[in-house]
Amino acid sequence: MPRPYGGMRPHLSPLPKRGSGQKKRRVINIIASQYDVRDLSLAPRGKLRIEWAEAQMPVLRLIRQRFAAEKPLAGVRVSGCLHITTETANLALTLQAGGAQLALCASNPLSTQDDVAACLVAEYGIPVFAIKGEDNETYYKHIAGALAQRPQVSMDDGADLVTAIHKDTTGLADTVIGGTEETTTGVIRLQAMEADGALKYPVIAVNEADTKHMFDNRYGTGQSSIDGLMRATNTLLAGKSLVVGGYGWCGRGVAMRARGMGANVIVTEVDPVRALEALMDGYRVMSMAEAAAAGDIFITTTGDVSVIDEAHLRVLKDGAILANSGHFNDEINIPALEKMAQSKRRIRDFVDEYRTADGRRIFLLGEGRLINLAAAEGHPPEVMDMSFANQALGVEYLVKHGRSLERKVYIVPRDIDREIARLKLEAMGVTIDTLTAEQTKYLRSWETGT
Repeated sequence: MPRPYGGMRPHLSPLPKRGSGQKKRRVINIIASQYDVRDLSLAPRGKLRIEWAEAQMPVLRLIRQRFAAEKPLAGVRVSGCLHITTETANLALTLQAGGAQLALCASNPLSTQDDVAACLVAEYGIPVFAIKGEDNETYYKHIAGALAQRPQVSMDDGADLVTAIHKDTTGLADTVIGGTEETTTGVIRLQAMEADGALKYPVIAVNEADTKHMFDNRYGTGQSSIDGLMRATNTLLAGKSLVVGGYGWCGRGVAMRARGMGANVIVTEVDPVRALEALMDGYRVMSMAEAAAAGDIFITTTGDVSVIDEAHLRVLKDGAILANSGHFNDEINIPALEKMAQSKRRIRDFVDEYRTADGRRIFLLGEGRLINLAAAEGHPPEVMDMSFANQALGVEYLVKHGRSLERKVYIVPRDIDREIARLKLEAMGVTIDTLTAEQTKYLRSWETGT
């Protein structure tokens, strides 16, 4: 069916109760011209997959139950530029349960799960502007669609939404109480805005929460990046030399999982402390100039530009596989690769073969975009449970306190971070110790010594 699209401000009235024979017609009437998804008939499949993810997201489920009872976000307009996945859907339903008026768009052209986008529209009346494989023009039209409701809170995964708000000339930023940011890349952009005095409202760096970067970035990115690589190529990792660009939390996770599958892992870094850590963790450490000639598979995780540059491309082995797990498709110099190639063909889904003048074949996965979302399903729901709990509680915190905050990038409040960890342990059936009064007194004193 055609995809309605428009820039009008979404205004959704309550949906009929389950079982109503008029439900389907009612939903379509409500959302006409207020969404852009591939095909609403995909909604039933999306609904089942959203339910599957929900069963593995107990912390977010507990927050949703409280939100449904307390309605802390009643009437608050929230626009999110996020990966439209089953896990994100559960975040959206949690915010909706809290009373928020939502509009969502994709934060990456290849990360949308079309059945999930359809379900959020058809089943839950949430305006969604996202289609897997959308072109650049459509991507930015979709951002405009999510902003048409003039949000009071922004949620970002890469800071494209907050950038669009700041470039708007109609005073859109003046309506925003605050925002949240999910990724390392986005936080870097926001900190640059703050340093330049350009940031117009406070933003909570969800990425900096311990319950986000230590688990989502490490275990989520590690597993899902290898998953995307395997789905795209079906290649054997055992015995291969796999180069990880960057040894932050994401790089640590990728290196860990690749070694677990038998790869000989090489790490490249610009930070001497992280390079030393990677060396003492048992990995080979070298410059990308050295690694380019030695590697069979490359996965970049830095959040920076041209990590694999033209000089590196010229010395790659025949058959080298290039993938990226950083947010933007800038980590591999794709324009240089296009210029070097004499031919290009799509040899498998999400695998483009570039053949150079000297006969080498270089394989680029997922057009250089996030391999874990382009070729796979993204992070498992168990880790996104904590990340999106931070998002949900971050939005609640901004609604309560945002107007009193300065125009800065803030870390997730420590008590929120610790509460999410406590709830996660409780959901997993794990108990831990608590300090006794004597231990607490000891830790706060200085008199006692040897």
